[in-house]
Amino acid sequence: MEKGKGLARRWAVEFAENSYSSSPVDVPDPMGFSRSSSDPDDANASRQKKEAEAAWKAQKAWEVAQAPVKNLLMMGFMMWMAGSTVHLFSIGITFSALWQPISALQGVGKVKTFKVLQHSGMTMFLLAVFEPYKDPRVDTLAPKLLFIALNLAGLVLGIWKLNTLGLLPTHASDWVSSLPPASEVEYAGGGLPVH
Repeated sequence: MEKGKGLARRWAVEFAENSYSSSPVDVPDPMGFSRSSSDPDDANASRQKKEAEAAWKAQKAWEVAQAPVKNLLMMGFMMWMAGSTVHLFSIGITFSALWQPISALQGVGKVKTFKVLQHSGMTMFLLAVFEPYKDPRVDTLAPKLLFIALNLAGLVLGIWKLNTLGLLPTHASDWVSSLPPASEVEYAGGGLPVH
C-alpha cells in the first residue's frame, strides 16, 4: 500500500472544496485557539510588554546620550599625543575634534539631528537623534541635554587645543598688521639659577 493512500491524514486540509469562498468565517479556528481577547492575563501581558518597551527605549536614549563620552576621551588622548607644536597632524586632529561635535549637533548623513518646529510663533529645536525613542512614557529631556552638553564639551576641547597651538586670534595684533605682536610671557632656563 502506498504511503498516504487509503488513510485519512489527521492534519490534512482540502483546499479544493472551499476555493470559491474567501471568507475567513468558513475556515475553522485551529485547535487551542479562542477568539475571546478579554482575558485579564492578556491585558496584563500587554501592559508588561509596553512597560518593558518603555524601559528599553529609556535605556537606549541614555546610551545615545552618553555616546559622545567615548569620542571626548579618544580626542583628548589624540590631542595630547599630537603635542603643542603646529604641524599637519596636530592641526588635523584639532579640526577633527571641532568638526565631530558640530556634525553630531547638525546631523549625521541624511538624518538631521535638529528638527525645527514652528509653534505659536516660536521656533523650537528637537533632537531627532532621539526620535526612535519618542514615547509618552519615556522622558528624553535629560538625555537630550546630556547629549548637547557632551558635544559642547567636545567643542570646548577643540577650541582649547586651538588656543594652545596659538591659532586663535586672542590679541589685537592678530587682527591688525600695523600693531606690534604681543610679548611672550614664557621663558626657558636651566636647572641652576644664574647670577
